[in-house]
Amino acid sequence: MAAGKSAHALVVAGIVACVLGVLALVWPEVTVVVAGVVFGAYLVVSGVVQVVSAFGTRLTTATRVIGVVSGAVSVLAGLFCFRGELQSALLLALWIGVSWVLRGITQLAGAAGDAQAPARAWQMFLGAVSVLGGVVLIVAPFPSVTALTVVTGAWLLALGIVELVTGLRLWLHLRQRQAQAQPQPQPQ
Repeated sequence: MAAGKSAHALVVAGIVACVLGVLALVWPEVTVVVAGVVFGAYLVVSGVVQVVSAFGTRLTTATRVIGVVSGAVSVLAGLFCFRGELQSALLLALWIGVSWVLRGITQLAGAAGDAQAPARAWQMFLGAVSVLGGVVLIVAPFPSVTALTVVTGAWLLALGIVELVTGLRLWLHLRQRQAQAQPQPQPQ
């Protein structure tokens, strides 16, 4: 029963990913605008949740102030996204860029500071690539975010195809097992 639901969920997820991937590949500029608006809505909602959470729990005054300030900044940034298409795409690109730079620096520092880190060279390489990608997004946000949209579209399409094929194969496998489990009439 659960395996059948998993098969159906994989097929549905695969179809959705394929559709989103094709849309991102065919209309990358529109996809960037939609992603910017969704990102803006996320910032507003998460900012409101941060502010409400700061007042609804037992926190220290300093933690509460940080929560309120962080939530207010998130709400303002989200509202900034709704001013126009360019603002939302710019903020999205900058947000991704800054987070990649911070993640890359953290990864580089962690790997460089731990001589026993597993796959240390790969961790440092990934950190450097993350910093470089973040800098590119910050320096040239519009072309970078459009290119990122195309790459994401291709990835979604590939992911969707794999999920769809996996779900269909799982469904066929389950059907075969059910057919084999059925008692066969004995010839007389």
